[in-house]
Amino acid sequence: MTTEFRRAPDDNFTGLRDFDYPPSYLDWEGLRMHYVDAGPADGPVCLLLHGMPTWSYLYRTMIPALVRSGHRCIAPDHMGFGRSDKPTDPSWYSIGRHAEVLSSLILALDLDRITLVCQDWGGPIGLAQTVHLRDRFERAVVMNTWLHHDTTAYSAATRSWQRNWEPGGMFARGRFDPGYLLALSAGHGGTDVMNAMVGGPAAELPPEADAMRRGFSAPFAGLPDDALTGAHRFPASIPIDGSNRANAAAQTYVRSQLKASGLTFHFIWGAADDIFTVESGREWANELGATFAEIPTAGHFLQNTHGPEIADLIVARIAEE
Repeated sequence: MTTEFRRAPDDNFTGLRDFDYPPSYLDWEGLRMHYVDAGPADGPVCLLLHGMPTWSYLYRTMIPALVRSGHRCIAPDHMGFGRSDKPTDPSWYSIGRHAEVLSSLILALDLDRITLVCQDWGGPIGLAQTVHLRDRFERAVVMNTWLHHDTTAYSAATRSWQRNWEPGGMFARGRFDPGYLLALSAGHGGTDVMNAMVGGPAAELPPEADAMRRGFSAPFAGLPDDALTGAHRFPASIPIDGSNRANAAAQTYVRSQLKASGLTFHFIWGAADDIFTVESGREWANELGATFAEIPTAGHFLQNTHGPEIADLIVARIAEE
């Protein structure tokens, strides 16, 4: 059966600041998955995973420092995001399928000596790889993410985020523009930017902030609303209050396997995040015997605002092992 999808035109990605990497693609069951491949082909791999509603552009200020340290950076876009194809059928999307596509990329590129770097939905999708493809990984750098378990307490901000994607919610009422969300999260703008985020008139931003906004808006610019189907499905997949039982069970299993995996863990946490609080990150790091670095002024999208600092921390942590 043919999967219907939307594909962002190449022109959407022309001239993005700090992100001039040539695109690479994996063909997967008739769909095209985009990834950045930068750095020495024989270097140890940093597998850089984004979450919702971002794409590999999130790592634009981290990749140069990691490449300078000798790493090969592989930064894929989940299906439905970035330069990857965007299936329009909501039933196409599941966290298990996202994980399967990522496994296919790891195997197709024959990646090993991998340092997983994950945030947001990159956590559940990426940490599953460290269990199912364990021999290919050396360590994981965990940032502002989670894995569901029996005593997970979802924050009020997480619950509000999910509700806002449900029918009648803020993001379901109009056309959602992730560029303005990332601008807001980085401290730019107010009501005008909030309105632009949900389909209102374009808002004026300072040049630097607008260049960043354009980068995060590029994957959906000019496409029909159904190109955002993947963005709608991620919030609906959060296993709150007994929902999404298969997803909850899969995450609980992966979490149960991490401590015994022998993998080295380093946590880097944006302490100003009200989605995944610094307390939850520290508790999880202690559970795994991991190092923990807190960035007090960083929020949920910490790569966007503190990328060079995070890259330096990753390089330092690896050197200290």
